[in-house]
Amino acid sequence: MLFLLYQEGPSTKGIFRRSGSTKTFKELKEKLDSGAEVDLACESIFVTASLFKDFLRNIPGSILSSQLCDKWVSVMDQGNNEEKIKSIQRWLIELLPRANVVLLRYIFGVLHGIAMRSEENQMNAFNLAVCIAPSLLWPPVSSTPDTESEFIKKISNLVQFLIENCCRIFGDEIASLFGEI
Repeated sequence: MLFLLYQEGPSTKGIFRRSGSTKTFKELKEKLDSGAEVDLACESIFVTASLFKDFLRNIPGSILSSQLCDKWVSVMDQGNNEEKIKSIQRWLIELLPRANVVLLRYIFGVLHGIAMRSEENQMNAFNLAVCIAPSLLWPPVSSTPDTESEFIKKISNLVQFLIENCCRIFGDEIASLFGEI
């Protein structure tokens, strides 16, 4: 999924914003959940993007770890960008499972590639963050709609910062994890 999103996302207007066929999404999700072989290259990239967001939403405790929710929300309140980057790097290394960090590197490599071509696809870091942030982190307990809305804004700001600074956070090679677009 990530490879296809990396290849097609940068040239696809509204990737992650538009959804594909609901029927196709449900059929492919059932196949994937049952372990069947699926050739996503033959499907709409919008369905692939929807499947990927669904995959992220179904990671128990979220990929950024709901238990670290307060830390992630507070990072944007820290001093300058350098301090924010250092905190994020420390938490990625010390607090998250290695598998989460590896997947995050690939996710942000894809999002960075899409954001770099935002004039073509109309998905800058802000737009991508609004679309993907709710799939990356959610609070460990349910909250009121107002609290949830405020939380989503904060997480979207964090995800936008991660996209805009991903090369400094994850390393320059993140921009070419999948090769050339």
